[in-house]
Amino acid sequence: MVESVVKNWQGEQIGQQTFELRVAKETTAAHIVHRALVRQQTNARQGTASTKTRAEVRGGGRKPWRQKGTGRARAGSIRSPLWRGGGVIFGPKPRDFDLKMNRKERRLALRTAFVSRVDDLIVVEEFSNELSRPKTKDLVAAFTRWGAEPESKILLILSDFPENVYLSARNIENLKLIAADQLNVYDLLHADKIVITTSALDKLQEVYNG
Repeated sequence: MVESVVKNWQGEQIGQQTFELRVAKETTAAHIVHRALVRQQTNARQGTASTKTRAEVRGGGRKPWRQKGTGRARAGSIRSPLWRGGGVIFGPKPRDFDLKMNRKERRLALRTAFVSRVDDLIVVEEFSNELSRPKTKDLVAAFTRWGAEPESKILLILSDFPENVYLSARNIENLKLIAADQLNVYDLLHADKIVITTSALDKLQEVYNG
């Protein structure tokens, strides 16, 4: 069980919030998180890089000169891989990079990655009502009061996206806004600070502990 301080809009401590997530054993935690991270980054590859072999390059059907007697090296096609404009030897072809990982393993890796960042976790109460209108400056000031400097990479986890919060957050350079049920290992590990609302924390436990 993990206990975190809850802060209000002004940055004051107003209570404690506890949460419990089943995580991997200490001996296997790093391995399973690493597997999940490699899977996510590998599956993000498009796999559309393509080159043409000598058989696919247009032209080159006629022998450029006779086999013997010219004093030049023998050549059978102007589309040889040795020639400029020729085919490519062992070049990339479209392929599927997808790696498989069991759903239970993926969720275990996600919970383990989240709990491993507990020292950089900032729990705040719902603040959508504090923004009467979209105002990036007010949200940046709130992050500073919470202890997350705007220059650092911040991951903001919400249960839903109120319009004022979304419009205020979208122009902050180092801020990533994500829903509690759409978490991924890369974003959890990449952020310097993780800011999560109390309702998002409850939703996270509901979704990923099931």
